[in-house]
Amino acid sequence: MPADLQGEVDALLRRAVEGGDVPGVVAMATDRDGPIYEGAFGQRALGQAPPMTLDTVVWIASMTKALTAAAAMQLVERGKLELEGPASRWVPELASVQVLEGFDASGLPRMRPPKRPATLRHLLTHTAGFGYEVWNPLLRRYLQEAGIPRVGSGQKSAFRVPIVFDPGDRWHYGINIDWVGRIVEAVSGERLGDYLRERLFGPLAMNDTAFKITPAMRQRLAKIHQRATDGALQPTDIEVPQEPEFEMGGGGLYGTAGDYLSFIRMILNGGIGNGQRVLSTETVDLMARNQIGELLVTTLTSAMPERSNDAEFFPGMPKKWGLSFLINTETAPTGRSPGSLAWAGLANTYYWIDPAKGIGGVYLTQILPFADPKSLSLFYAFERAVYRSLS
Repeated sequence: MPADLQGEVDALLRRAVEGGDVPGVVAMATDRDGPIYEGAFGQRALGQAPPMTLDTVVWIASMTKALTAAAAMQLVERGKLELEGPASRWVPELASVQVLEGFDASGLPRMRPPKRPATLRHLLTHTAGFGYEVWNPLLRRYLQEAGIPRVGSGQKSAFRVPIVFDPGDRWHYGINIDWVGRIVEAVSGERLGDYLRERLFGPLAMNDTAFKITPAMRQRLAKIHQRATDGALQPTDIEVPQEPEFEMGGGGLYGTAGDYLSFIRMILNGGIGNGQRVLSTETVDLMARNQIGELLVTTLTSAMPERSNDAEFFPGMPKKWGLSFLINTETAPTGRSPGSLAWAGLANTYYWIDPAKGIGGVYLTQILPFADPKSLSLFYAFERAVYRSLS
Protein backbone atom coordinates (compact mmCIF):
# COMPACT_ATOMS: atom_id res chain seq x y z
CA MET A 1 0.00 0.00 0.00
CA PRO A 2 1.36 3.48 -0.82
CA ALA A 3 2.66 4.94 2.46
CA ASP A 4 1.57 8.46 1.57
CA LEU A 5 -1.98 7.30 0.79
CA GLN A 6 -2.18 5.29 4.01
CA GLY A 7 -1.02 8.22 6.11
CA GLU A 8 -3.22 10.80 4.39
CA VAL A 9 -6.44 8.80 4.52
CA ASP A 10 -5.79 7.55 8.06
CA ALA A 11 -5.48 11.17 9.20
CA LEU A 12 -8.57 12.19 7.24
CA LEU A 13 -10.79 9.48 8.70
CA ARG A 14 -9.39 9.88 12.23
CA ARG A 15 -10.13 13.63 12.19
CA ALA A 16 -13.71 12.99 11.05
CA VAL A 17 -14.31 10.52 13.88
CA GLU A 18 -12.65 12.69 16.52
CA GLY A 19 -14.66 15.69 15.31
CA GLY A 20 -17.93 13.77 15.65
CA ASP A 21 -18.73 13.87 11.94
CA VAL A 22 -19.25 10.10 11.80
CA PRO A 23 -19.50 7.51 14.60
CA GLY A 24 -17.28 5.04 12.79
CA VAL A 25 -16.03 4.42 9.28
CA VAL A 26 -14.34 1.72 7.21
CA ALA A 27 -12.76 2.67 3.88
CA MET A 28 -10.89 0.53 1.37
CA ALA A 29 -9.52 1.06 -2.13
CA THR A 30 -8.21 -1.45 -4.63
CA ASP A 31 -6.53 -1.75 -8.00
CA ARG A 32 -6.92 -4.79 -10.23
CA ASP A 33 -4.37 -6.78 -8.20
CA GLY A 34 -5.40 -6.09 -4.62
CA PRO A 35 -6.05 -3.51 -1.90
CA ILE A 36 -4.11 -0.22 -1.99
CA TYR A 37 -5.71 1.23 1.15
CA GLU A 38 -7.53 -0.18 4.19
CA GLY A 39 -8.57 1.75 7.28
CA ALA A 40 -11.13 1.64 10.09
CA PHE A 41 -11.76 4.28 12.75
CA GLY A 42 -14.32 5.10 15.42
CA GLN A 43 -16.94 2.95 17.10
CA ARG A 44 -19.53 0.48 15.86
CA ALA A 45 -22.03 2.20 18.16
CA LEU A 46 -21.50 5.54 19.86
CA GLY A 47 -21.09 5.20 23.60
CA GLN A 48 -20.24 1.52 23.36
CA ALA A 49 -16.83 -0.12 23.48
CA PRO A 50 -16.34 -2.15 20.28
CA PRO A 51 -14.25 -0.25 17.73
CA MET A 52 -14.81 -0.22 13.98
CA THR A 53 -12.46 -2.78 12.44
CA LEU A 54 -11.71 -3.78 8.87
CA ASP A 55 -14.06 -6.75 9.24
CA THR A 56 -16.96 -4.79 10.75
CA VAL A 57 -20.32 -5.89 9.31
CA VAL A 58 -22.77 -3.22 8.14
CA TRP A 59 -26.09 -3.00 6.31
CA ILE A 60 -24.98 -2.28 2.74
CA ALA A 61 -28.58 -1.56 1.68
CA SER A 62 -28.78 -0.60 -2.03
CA MET A 63 -25.21 -1.71 -2.66
CA THR A 64 -27.10 -5.04 -2.80
CA LYS A 65 -28.50 -4.02 -6.20
CA ALA A 66 -25.33 -4.55 -8.23
CA LEU A 67 -24.93 -8.03 -6.71
CA THR A 68 -28.50 -9.02 -7.60
CA ALA A 69 -27.98 -7.58 -11.09
CA ALA A 70 -24.85 -9.70 -11.49
CA ALA A 71 -26.88 -12.78 -10.54
CA ALA A 72 -29.52 -11.91 -13.15
CA MET A 73 -26.84 -11.38 -15.79
CA GLN A 74 -25.36 -14.80 -15.03
CA LEU A 75 -28.77 -16.23 -15.90
CA VAL A 76 -28.88 -14.12 -19.07
CA GLU A 77 -25.51 -15.63 -20.04
CA ARG A 78 -26.92 -19.12 -19.48
CA GLY A 79 -29.91 -18.38 -21.69
CA LYS A 80 -32.33 -18.60 -18.76
CA LEU A 81 -33.28 -14.91 -18.89
CA GLU A 82 -33.57 -12.26 -21.60
CA LEU A 83 -33.26 -8.50 -21.28
CA GLU A 84 -36.13 -7.89 -23.70
CA GLY A 85 -39.72 -9.10 -23.70
CA PRO A 86 -42.25 -8.93 -20.85
CA ALA A 87 -40.65 -9.75 -17.50
CA SER A 88 -44.07 -11.07 -16.42
CA ARG A 89 -43.20 -14.34 -18.15
CA TRP A 90 -41.10 -15.15 -15.04
CA VAL A 91 -43.11 -13.28 -12.38
CA PRO A 92 -46.77 -13.20 -13.56
CA GLU A 93 -47.82 -10.57 -10.99
CA LEU A 94 -45.97 -7.95 -13.06
CA ALA A 95 -48.65 -8.28 -15.74
CA SER A 96 -51.30 -6.79 -13.45
CA VAL A 97 -49.33 -3.73 -12.34
CA GLN A 98 -51.16 -0.45 -13.08
CA VAL A 99 -49.94 3.13 -13.55
CA LEU A 100 -50.84 5.52 -10.72
CA GLU A 101 -51.65 8.90 -12.28
CA GLY A 102 -52.73 10.65 -9.08
CA PHE A 103 -55.82 10.91 -6.89
CA ASP A 104 -59.30 12.15 -7.81
CA ALA A 105 -61.35 14.77 -5.96
CA SER A 106 -62.69 12.14 -3.58
CA GLY A 107 -59.18 10.91 -2.78
CA LEU A 108 -59.36 7.68 -4.75
CA PRO A 109 -56.30 6.70 -6.82
CA ARG A 110 -56.54 7.19 -10.58
CA MET A 111 -55.13 4.08 -12.25
CA ARG A 112 -54.71 2.84 -15.82
CA PRO A 113 -52.95 -0.02 -17.61
CA PRO A 114 -49.39 0.71 -18.79
CA LYS A 115 -48.79 1.37 -22.49
CA ARG A 116 -46.17 -1.37 -22.66
CA PRO A 117 -44.96 -4.22 -20.43
CA ALA A 118 -41.86 -3.89 -18.27
CA THR A 119 -38.79 -5.86 -19.39
CA LEU A 120 -35.83 -7.12 -17.40
CA ARG A 121 -33.80 -4.28 -18.95
CA HIS A 122 -36.36 -1.75 -17.64
CA LEU A 123 -36.10 -3.26 -14.17
CA LEU A 124 -32.30 -3.32 -14.13
CA THR A 125 -32.12 0.31 -15.27
CA HIS A 126 -34.85 1.80 -13.03
CA THR A 127 -36.95 2.72 -16.04
CA ALA A 128 -39.84 0.30 -15.34
CA GLY A 129 -41.88 2.92 -13.48
CA PHE A 130 -41.46 1.69 -9.91
CA GLY A 131 -40.49 4.12 -7.16
CA TYR A 132 -39.64 4.29 -3.48
CA GLU A 133 -41.92 6.13 -1.06
CA VAL A 134 -38.79 7.78 0.39
CA TRP A 135 -38.43 9.86 -2.80
CA ASN A 136 -41.97 9.81 -4.20
CA PRO A 137 -44.78 11.60 -2.29
CA LEU A 138 -47.47 10.20 -4.62
CA LEU A 139 -46.35 6.66 -3.92
CA ARG A 140 -45.98 7.38 -0.21
CA ARG A 141 -49.61 8.55 -0.06
CA TYR A 142 -50.76 5.46 -1.96
CA LEU A 143 -48.96 3.09 0.42
CA GLN A 144 -50.36 4.86 3.48
CA GLU A 145 -53.95 4.93 2.23
CA ALA A 146 -53.91 1.38 0.85
CA GLY A 147 -52.19 -0.01 3.95
CA ILE A 148 -49.37 -1.54 1.90
CA PRO A 149 -46.07 -2.09 3.77
CA ARG A 150 -42.71 -0.74 2.63
CA VAL A 151 -40.53 -3.16 0.66
CA GLY A 152 -38.12 -3.00 3.60
CA SER A 153 -40.68 -4.86 5.68
CA GLY A 154 -39.78 -8.06 3.87
CA GLN A 155 -43.50 -8.77 3.33
CA LYS A 156 -44.61 -10.02 -0.08
CA SER A 157 -47.61 -7.67 0.03
CA ALA A 158 -45.10 -4.82 -0.48
CA PHE A 159 -45.09 -5.77 -4.18
CA ARG A 160 -48.77 -4.78 -4.54
CA VAL A 161 -47.78 -1.29 -5.65
CA PRO A 162 -48.41 0.63 -8.86
CA ILE A 163 -45.85 2.17 -11.18
CA VAL A 164 -45.77 5.96 -11.59
CA PHE A 165 -45.11 6.14 -15.35
CA ASP A 166 -45.05 3.88 -18.39
CA PRO A 167 -42.04 1.54 -18.65
CA GLY A 168 -39.23 3.08 -20.68
CA ASP A 169 -40.44 6.68 -20.40
CA ARG A 170 -37.93 7.93 -17.81
CA TRP A 171 -35.50 7.01 -15.05
CA HIS A 172 -36.88 6.85 -11.51
CA TYR A 173 -35.23 5.06 -8.61
CA GLY A 174 -37.38 2.35 -7.06
CA ILE A 175 -38.02 -1.25 -6.06
CA ASN A 176 -37.13 -2.59 -9.51
CA ILE A 177 -34.23 -4.77 -8.32
CA ASP A 178 -36.42 -6.40 -5.68
CA TRP A 179 -38.50 -7.62 -8.62
CA VAL A 180 -35.26 -8.78 -10.28
CA GLY A 181 -34.46 -10.78 -7.15
CA ARG A 182 -37.82 -12.51 -7.45
CA ILE A 183 -37.10 -13.25 -11.11
CA VAL A 184 -33.75 -14.82 -10.17
CA GLU A 185 -35.58 -17.01 -7.66
CA ALA A 186 -38.29 -18.00 -10.14
CA VAL A 187 -35.81 -19.01 -12.83
CA SER A 188 -33.15 -20.64 -10.63
CA GLY A 189 -35.57 -22.37 -8.29
CA GLU A 190 -33.49 -21.18 -5.34
CA ARG A 191 -33.91 -18.62 -2.59
CA LEU A 192 -32.03 -15.47 -3.65
CA GLY A 193 -29.49 -15.69 -0.82
CA ASP A 194 -28.75 -19.32 -1.64
CA TYR A 195 -28.22 -18.49 -5.31
CA LEU A 196 -25.90 -15.58 -4.49
CA ARG A 197 -23.90 -17.63 -2.01
CA GLU A 198 -23.39 -20.46 -4.50
CA ARG A 199 -22.80 -18.47 -7.69
CA LEU A 200 -21.23 -15.19 -6.53
CA PHE A 201 -20.27 -14.92 -2.86
CA GLY A 202 -18.67 -18.36 -2.65
CA PRO A 203 -16.48 -18.00 -5.75
CA LEU A 204 -15.43 -14.46 -4.74
CA ALA A 205 -14.78 -15.50 -1.09
CA MET A 206 -17.38 -12.97 0.12
CA ASN A 207 -17.89 -15.00 3.28
CA ASP A 208 -19.34 -12.20 5.41
CA THR A 209 -22.11 -11.11 3.03
CA ALA A 210 -25.64 -12.41 3.61
CA PHE A 211 -29.28 -11.45 4.06
CA LYS A 212 -29.40 -13.22 7.43
CA ILE A 213 -26.92 -12.01 10.02
CA THR A 214 -25.04 -15.06 11.32
CA PRO A 215 -23.87 -15.18 14.95
CA ALA A 216 -20.29 -14.57 13.79
CA MET A 217 -21.40 -11.55 11.74
CA ARG A 218 -23.48 -10.17 14.60
CA GLN A 219 -20.42 -10.06 16.86
CA ARG A 220 -18.94 -7.50 14.42
CA LEU A 221 -22.14 -5.64 13.51
CA ALA A 222 -22.23 -1.83 13.53
CA LYS A 223 -25.42 -0.06 14.60
CA ILE A 224 -27.25 2.38 12.35
CA HIS A 225 -27.19 5.91 13.78
CA GLN A 226 -29.86 8.58 13.27
CA ARG A 227 -28.68 12.15 12.83
CA ALA A 228 -31.01 14.63 14.51
CA THR A 229 -31.78 18.06 13.08
CA ASP A 230 -29.20 19.56 15.47
CA GLY A 231 -26.53 17.25 13.99
CA ALA A 232 -26.30 14.90 16.97
CA LEU A 233 -25.93 11.18 16.28
CA GLN A 234 -27.85 8.53 18.20
CA PRO A 235 -27.46 4.74 17.78
CA THR A 236 -30.67 2.90 16.87
CA ASP A 237 -31.88 -0.68 16.72
CA ILE A 238 -32.95 -0.42 13.07
CA GLU A 239 -32.38 -3.74 11.33
CA VAL A 240 -33.60 -5.50 8.19
CA PRO A 241 -36.15 -8.22 9.12
CA GLN A 242 -34.23 -11.42 9.74
CA GLU A 243 -37.11 -13.79 8.90
CA PRO A 244 -38.60 -12.04 5.84
CA GLU A 245 -41.13 -13.49 3.43
CA PHE A 246 -38.74 -12.56 0.63
CA GLU A 247 -35.07 -11.59 0.53
CA MET A 248 -34.65 -8.02 -0.72
CA GLY A 249 -32.54 -8.06 -3.86
CA GLY A 250 -32.72 -4.28 -3.83
CA GLY A 251 -31.35 -3.63 -0.37
CA GLY A 252 -31.35 -6.48 2.13
CA LEU A 253 -27.71 -7.53 2.38
CA TYR A 254 -25.25 -7.13 5.22
CA GLY A 255 -21.54 -7.33 4.49
CA THR A 256 -18.02 -6.00 4.97
CA ALA A 257 -15.85 -3.58 3.04
CA GLY A 258 -13.41 -6.36 2.16
CA ASP A 259 -16.16 -8.52 0.71
CA TYR A 260 -17.48 -5.71 -1.47
CA LEU A 261 -13.95 -4.89 -2.59
CA SER A 262 -13.77 -8.44 -3.95
CA PHE A 263 -16.83 -7.75 -6.10
CA ILE A 264 -15.33 -4.45 -7.31
CA ARG A 265 -12.09 -6.20 -8.25
CA MET A 266 -14.07 -8.79 -10.20
CA ILE A 267 -15.69 -6.01 -12.25
CA LEU A 268 -12.29 -4.34 -12.77
CA ASN A 269 -10.92 -7.65 -14.04
CA GLY A 270 -13.70 -8.26 -16.56
CA GLY A 271 -15.61 -10.91 -14.61
CA ILE A 272 -12.76 -12.75 -12.87
CA GLY A 273 -12.34 -12.54 -9.11
CA ASN A 274 -10.47 -14.67 -6.60
CA GLY A 275 -9.22 -16.71 -9.54
CA GLN A 276 -12.80 -17.59 -10.53
CA ARG A 277 -14.74 -16.40 -13.57
CA VAL A 278 -18.25 -15.43 -12.48
CA LEU A 279 -19.25 -13.25 -15.47
CA SER A 280 -18.02 -13.05 -19.05
CA THR A 281 -16.01 -10.02 -20.13
CA GLU A 282 -18.78 -9.20 -22.60
CA THR A 283 -21.39 -9.21 -19.82
CA VAL A 284 -19.30 -6.90 -17.61
CA ASP A 285 -18.85 -4.54 -20.56
CA LEU A 286 -22.62 -4.58 -21.14
CA MET A 287 -23.35 -3.85 -17.47
CA ALA A 288 -20.90 -0.93 -17.55
CA ARG A 289 -22.45 0.79 -20.60
CA ASN A 290 -25.24 3.35 -20.76
CA GLN A 291 -28.48 1.35 -20.99
CA ILE A 292 -31.00 4.22 -20.78
CA GLY A 293 -30.25 5.98 -24.09
CA GLU A 294 -31.14 9.67 -24.03
CA LEU A 295 -32.76 9.46 -20.58
CA LEU A 296 -30.92 10.96 -17.61
CA VAL A 297 -30.54 10.02 -13.95
CA THR A 298 -32.38 12.65 -11.89
CA THR A 299 -32.14 14.04 -8.36
CA LEU A 300 -33.64 11.96 -5.56
CA THR A 301 -35.94 14.53 -3.95
CA SER A 302 -36.79 13.50 -0.42
CA ALA A 303 -40.36 12.80 0.67
CA MET A 304 -39.15 11.45 4.05
CA PRO A 305 -36.45 13.72 5.53
CA GLU A 306 -35.77 11.34 8.40
CA ARG A 307 -34.71 8.68 5.88
CA SER A 308 -33.02 10.70 3.15
CA ASN A 309 -31.85 14.16 2.24
CA ASP A 310 -32.24 15.32 -1.35
CA ALA A 311 -29.53 13.37 -3.14
CA GLU A 312 -27.58 13.76 -6.36
CA PHE A 313 -24.01 12.78 -7.11
CA PHE A 314 -22.01 15.48 -8.94
CA PRO A 315 -24.89 17.94 -9.54
CA GLY A 316 -24.88 19.55 -12.96
CA MET A 317 -23.20 16.57 -14.65
CA PRO A 318 -25.33 14.39 -16.97
CA LYS A 319 -25.45 10.88 -15.55
CA LYS A 320 -26.52 7.57 -17.07
CA TRP A 321 -27.38 4.10 -15.77
CA GLY A 322 -26.01 0.67 -16.67
CA LEU A 323 -27.00 -2.80 -15.38
CA SER A 324 -27.13 -1.74 -12.48
CA PHE A 325 -24.71 1.14 -11.91
CA LEU A 326 -24.71 4.92 -11.95
CA ILE A 327 -22.38 6.12 -14.74
CA ASN A 328 -20.75 9.57 -14.68
CA THR A 329 -20.33 10.99 -18.19
CA GLU A 330 -17.55 13.47 -17.34
CA THR A 331 -14.46 13.51 -15.13
CA ALA A 332 -15.75 13.91 -11.58
CA PRO A 333 -14.38 16.54 -9.15
CA THR A 334 -12.84 13.66 -7.18
CA GLY A 335 -10.81 12.49 -10.19
CA ARG A 336 -13.14 9.66 -11.15
CA SER A 337 -12.85 8.93 -14.90
CA PRO A 338 -15.77 9.35 -17.31
CA GLY A 339 -17.60 6.05 -17.66
CA SER A 340 -16.96 4.99 -14.06
CA LEU A 341 -19.56 3.01 -12.12
CA ALA A 342 -20.96 3.73 -8.67
CA TRP A 343 -23.84 3.63 -6.26
CA ALA A 344 -24.64 3.68 -2.56
CA GLY A 345 -26.74 2.40 0.33
CA LEU A 346 -29.34 4.22 2.42
CA ALA A 347 -27.25 4.25 5.63
CA ASN A 348 -24.46 6.18 3.87
CA THR A 349 -22.46 3.38 2.32
CA TYR A 350 -20.79 4.21 -1.02
CA TYR A 351 -18.62 2.62 -3.69
CA TRP A 352 -17.10 3.46 -7.06
CA ILE A 353 -15.43 1.45 -9.84
CA ASP A 354 -13.15 3.18 -12.39
CA PRO A 355 -12.38 0.73 -15.24
CA ALA A 356 -10.32 3.34 -17.13
CA LYS A 357 -7.81 3.74 -14.29
CA GLY A 358 -8.27 0.27 -12.85
CA ILE A 359 -9.22 1.33 -9.33
CA GLY A 360 -12.24 1.34 -7.07
CA GLY A 361 -13.22 1.90 -3.49
CA VAL A 362 -15.71 1.26 -0.71
CA TYR A 363 -16.69 3.61 2.11
CA LEU A 364 -18.98 2.42 4.92
CA THR A 365 -20.69 4.37 7.67
CA GLN A 366 -24.06 3.65 9.32
CA ILE A 367 -26.00 6.91 9.42
CA LEU A 368 -29.49 8.02 8.49
CA PRO A 369 -30.69 10.06 6.67
CA PHE A 370 -29.10 9.17 3.31
CA ALA A 371 -26.74 11.64 1.61
CA ASP A 372 -25.62 12.88 5.01
CA PRO A 373 -23.52 15.97 4.15
CA LYS A 374 -20.69 15.14 6.58
CA SER A 375 -20.47 11.50 5.53
CA LEU A 376 -20.77 12.19 1.81
CA SER A 377 -18.08 14.88 1.90
CA LEU A 378 -15.80 12.47 3.76
CA PHE A 379 -16.36 9.83 1.08
CA TYR A 380 -15.44 12.34 -1.62
CA ALA A 381 -12.33 13.40 0.32
CA PHE A 382 -11.27 9.75 0.61
CA GLU A 383 -11.79 9.26 -3.12
CA ARG A 384 -9.81 12.41 -3.99
CA ALA A 385 -6.91 11.17 -1.87
CA VAL A 386 -6.90 7.86 -3.74
CA TYR A 387 -6.69 9.65 -7.10
CA ARG A 388 -3.97 12.02 -5.88
CA SER A 389 -1.87 9.01 -4.91
CA LEU A 390 -1.93 7.82 -8.53
CA SER A 391 -0.33 10.96 -9.94
